Amino acid sequence: MGKRSNFERRPGDFYATPPEAVAPLLPHIKGVRRFSEPCAGAGDLVRHLEAHGLKCVYAGDITDGRDALACERFLAPIITNPPWTRDALHPLIAHFMQAAPFAWLLFDSDWSHTKQSTALIQHCSLILPIGRVKWIAGSPNSGKDNAAWYRFQAEHTGGPIHLPYRCDSARGNSRPRRCLQCGEPYRPQRSDSRFCSDTCRQRAHRERRAITAVTQP
Repeated sequence: MGKRSNFERRPGDFYATPPEAVAPLLPHIKGVRRFSEPCAGAGDLVRHLEAHGLKCVYAGDITDGRDALACERFLAPIITNPPWTRDALHPLIAHFMQAAPFAWLLFDSDWSHTKQSTALIQHCSLILPIGRVKWIAGSPNSGKDNAAWYRFQAEHTGGPIHLPYRCDSARGNSRPRRCLQCGEPYRPQRSDSRFCSDTCRQRAHRERRAITAVTQP
């Protein structure tokens, strides 16, 4: 349920993730084998992802006493449908970026176009819009807000590539490139750019130096 809903929100923003919201994400997580779900609710998102061959290594929810903010480290990337209320969402985004290699979060697409996203949007590398979602099983209506999947990474600082609606590849009108170090798509700031971030640039430099040191007589 979104901010324009006429209905009282459920406690903890608990709305089960339907399979239709997961399907557009699958092409973008082909290299992911294990994942963490720190806002798991009743486990719907976990079941949908495991049905496609992924393995959940951590599932918890504040309703069962597992506060996501209290978990210092997640051993696998995060894929989650978090609470959308900003006082809960923003701390979670900031924490997940530091506690996991990267995090895919599902919430309303309007967020990326607002001033309140300024501090966090620079660390978002991809936005995949999926449109309106039917959050309540059996309901004739979809939610009133468009939703999107957002991928956050602490080391990424170049802002997001906005993918086409429900696209199945990293195509877009921003002419993204793939980082020569990590292989991820990014929007270059310079014509001679080869890396998505300073972190990847430094890693590539260190690896070249290590190879040179080994091969020199």
